[in-house]
Amino acid sequence: MLNDQHKKAIQTAYSQFLAGRDLKARYGQKLMVAAIARTLGAIVQDGSGERDSAKCNGEHICVVEAGTGTGKTVAYLLAAIPLAQAQDKTLVISTATVALQEQIIHKDLPEVARHSGLEFDFSLAKGRGRYLCLSKLDQLLSSFSATGTGISLGLYEDELPQVGEESAKLYRDMADKLATGGWDGDRDNWPETIEVEDWSRVTTDHRQCSGRRCPHVTNCSFFRARESLGKTQVIVANHDLLLADLALGGGAILPPPEESIYVLDEAHHLPDKALNHFSHHSRVGASTGWLDQANKNLGQMLGEIGDGAELDRCGEQLPALLTSAKQGLEQMWPLIEEHCEFEDERGNAASNRPGSARHRFEGGVVPEPIMLLAEKLREDFDELESLLNKMLQAAQRLLEDPHSPVPAVDLERWYPQLGSWYGRAEANLQLWANYSRADADGALPQARWVTLVDWGGSTDFEVCSSPILAGKTLDFSLWRRCYGAVLTSATLTALGKFDRLKMRAGTPDNASYQVVPSPFDFSRATLQVPACAVDAGKADEHTDAVIDALPDLLKDSGGALVLFSSRRQMETVYEALPGTWRNRILMQGQKSRQQLLEIHRETVDGGGSSVLFGLASFAEGLDLPGDYCRHVVIAKLPFAVPDDPIEAALAEWIEAKGGNPFMQITVPDAALKLVQACGRLLRAEGDTGTITLLDRRVVTRRYGRAILDSLPPFSRRID
Repeated sequence: MLNDQHKKAIQTAYSQFLAGRDLKARYGQKLMVAAIARTLGAIVQDGSGERDSAKCNGEHICVVEAGTGTGKTVAYLLAAIPLAQAQDKTLVISTATVALQEQIIHKDLPEVARHSGLEFDFSLAKGRGRYLCLSKLDQLLSSFSATGTGISLGLYEDELPQVGEESAKLYRDMADKLATGGWDGDRDNWPETIEVEDWSRVTTDHRQCSGRRCPHVTNCSFFRARESLGKTQVIVANHDLLLADLALGGGAILPPPEESIYVLDEAHHLPDKALNHFSHHSRVGASTGWLDQANKNLGQMLGEIGDGAELDRCGEQLPALLTSAKQGLEQMWPLIEEHCEFEDERGNAASNRPGSARHRFEGGVVPEPIMLLAEKLREDFDELESLLNKMLQAAQRLLEDPHSPVPAVDLERWYPQLGSWYGRAEANLQLWANYSRADADGALPQARWVTLVDWGGSTDFEVCSSPILAGKTLDFSLWRRCYGAVLTSATLTALGKFDRLKMRAGTPDNASYQVVPSPFDFSRATLQVPACAVDAGKADEHTDAVIDALPDLLKDSGGALVLFSSRRQMETVYEALPGTWRNRILMQGQKSRQQLLEIHRETVDGGGSSVLFGLASFAEGLDLPGDYCRHVVIAKLPFAVPDDPIEAALAEWIEAKGGNPFMQITVPDAALKLVQACGRLLRAEGDTGTITLLDRRVVTRRYGRAILDSLPPFSRRID
C-alpha cells in the first residue's frame, strides 16, 4: 500500500513545485497525482524485489484521461519519480511525438528538478536511426568520383538513386561539422531538414551495425548517447523505440520491462504504433531486384572477405538459394495478377494505378496457389536467413580477431551489406511465413492485402499482413511484464467509456481507470450546427453547402481552422471560393506544416485574418491559443475512410461474431476524433470561440446524440 513516507514525499514535492513556480493547485491535476500514487504505491513485491504477479493481476496499470490544461506532465512526474526511486526502478517516459519528447526533456523535467526538491537524473533515448553512422559516411565520401557523385549504401540500396551534387555537399558538410564539434551526429540537431533519401544512406540499423567491433565506436554518436543512459533514473523515449525494444525481447535498448515503470503519454497512439511494428510487408519486384543484385555482388564480397572457413562455406551455398527465391518471386507476380482485383479508395477498379489501389483478401484467407508458393518462399528465405546469420556471426568473430586472415577494412566495408541482406531475408521470411499458413481456429484473424506501389516509374506489388488488433501482443510483451505503467492522454475514452482502449491496447480490466476534469470553462466556447448544414453522406450536396457557408462563417478577423476528412473535398472547396477568399486561406500541402503555421501567426499578429485548411493531422497536436484560432469549422463527422485494410478486416471479424462494426468501431472512433478536433479551440484558460459542425447527421442520425454527449460541455446552438 501507499505508505505515509511515500505520501509525504509526493505531497512535499508537489507543494514545493507549485510554490517555486508561483502556481495554484489544479483540481484535476491533484486527482491525477493521487490516482497514479495509489496505483504505483500499491504494487506488491516478491522476495526478489520484483512485482508479485500473483498478487497484481492488472492493478499495476493506471489509465488516466486528463483534459487539456490539466498539467498532466507535471502530475505524472511528481507522482512517479519518488515512487520509482523508492522501489529502485527506472522511470521510462514514452511519447508519440518528437515535439512532446523535446518539451519534456528541455522544459518539464528541468523545471521539476529545479522547483520540487526531488533529486534525479534524466536523459533522452532515441533509436539508432536518428544518429549518423560514421562508417557509412566514411565509405560514402571515399566512393565519390571527381565529379562529386557516388554510390548509395543505404539499407535498400537498389531503391535509392545515385548521390547528386547537392547530397554530396551535404555529406561533406556533415563530416566537417563532426570534425570541428559543430554537430553531434543527431539528425534532429542538424540545422536544416534532411531528406529521408539523403539520411537513409548515412544511418544504420541493428542488423547492419557491427557495434563495439566498429573502428568508429569511440566517436559513434549513437553509442555515446546510449552510454549516457547508464543508470539514469528517468529516461525519455518514444513509442516507436519502446516497441522496437519489446520486439527484441525487452531490455535490448531500454531497461527490461520488469525493472521499469512506464509513463505512456499520448497513449491513444500506442495501438496504431504497435500494429505498425507487428505487421509484415515485402515488395515483389524490389525484392526480386535485390536478390539478383546480391547474387552479382556475392563473388566480389567473397573475393574480398573470404576466410577459407565459415564465410566461404556459407557463401558457396548462397547462389542457389538466391536464384531459387528470385524464381519464386517471379512466379508470384502472375499469381497476384490472376487472383487480385485492385480498387482505389472509392471502390473503382485501378489495375494499373499505384498509390491507394489495393486488394484485400477477405477474412485474411489467401488463395491456395498463393499460399502454396508462399510456403516455397518461406523455405527459401528460412535457409537464406540462416546462412546470412552464420556469415554475420563469422564476420563478427573476424572483426574481433587480432590475427584475422581478412583485412579489417574489407570486413568493415562489407559488414553493413551483409546486415542489409540479412534484414531483408528476415523480413521476407516473416511475410511469406504469414502467407503460407491459415489462421488458427478461434484466433484473431490476420489482415492480408496487396497494394500497388510505384517503383522507379513502373508498378510493383507490396504484399502485406498485420494483426487486426495489437491488444494481445501488448498484453503479453508489456502489461504482464512491466513493473508498473501509467497511460495518459486527453483522449482515451470514446463515447464516455474506456472500452475502445481496452480492445485496441489490451489494457487489463483490473487496471485503474479514471477521467480527471480539465480546468477550462467549456461554456466559453459555443458548439453550433447551423441550419445550412446538410447530411455529409450526400457528397456533392454537402460540398456545395460548405462552399456556400464558409464566407459568412469566417467573416470575422483573427485566426480560424477548417478541418476536412477528405483531401478531394478540401481542394474542391478551396478552388470554388472567390479569389479574395483564397488569399486568406493557407491549405495543407501548399507548404510545410511549420511554414503554414508561421505565416498564419504572422498574419494574425499583424491584425489580419488567416484561415487554415487542414486534414486529420491538423485535428490533433495543433496549438493555436487566443486569436490564432477563434473558430474551428469541422466539415463532416470524422468517420474513418472505409478502405483501410486493417479496419476493414476488424469490421469483418466483428460482424462474423454477430456484432455491429459500425456501432462498435466506426462511431467510437469518430467520437474520439471529433473530441480531438474540437480540442483545437480552447488551448488556454482564457480562450473563447466557436466550433461549427457542418454535418447534419449529428442531429438526424441515431448515433448523433451519443457523439454529442461525448463532447465537453460547450454551450450549444443547434438549428
